[in-house]
Amino acid sequence: MSSETTNNALLSAKVTAEIDKWVKKFPEGRQQSALLPALRFAQEDNGGWLSEAVIKAVAEYLNIPEIAAFEAATFYSMYELKPVGKHKITVCDNVSCQLRGSDQIVKHLEQRLGIKKGQTTADGFFTLKTVECLGACVDAPMMQIDDREFYTKLTPELVDNILEAVEQQENNGG
Repeated sequence: MSSETTNNALLSAKVTAEIDKWVKKFPEGRQQSALLPALRFAQEDNGGWLSEAVIKAVAEYLNIPEIAAFEAATFYSMYELKPVGKHKITVCDNVSCQLRGSDQIVKHLEQRLGIKKGQTTADGFFTLKTVECLGACVDAPMMQIDDREFYTKLTPELVDNILEAVEQQENNGG
């Protein structure tokens, strides 16, 4: 079995179908333009993180240099290079959010979850991270859960309510 076959076996049919949709959006020979969404689809399908083998598989599937895929995966904070919890909490720590209390939000999350930023809870449920900017400065401080849901104008009480809702949804099979 060739390494291409081995690595591409790491990408599910669902992921390759999504990548193919993105490749079709660009002129022929410009498949590298689909790299960022391809990495996102692969990450979602791989439990929320990108292993070295998965990054290589994406590069091979797109027929681009591996280094291009590794450059993107290591440059952008939206890609995880090690396993993360089932739910990733990302708090903005840019200037606007810092001035409006993001450091207190991070401290509150660390205390409530019993972890430090960059860590995952012992049960593997939550990972806490900070990022440079989430793009909602006017409503700072803010956080994002699972790279999808944005929460703004945070207070410790609101954070507790949000986490309780995530936990409740999980308990209800959501």
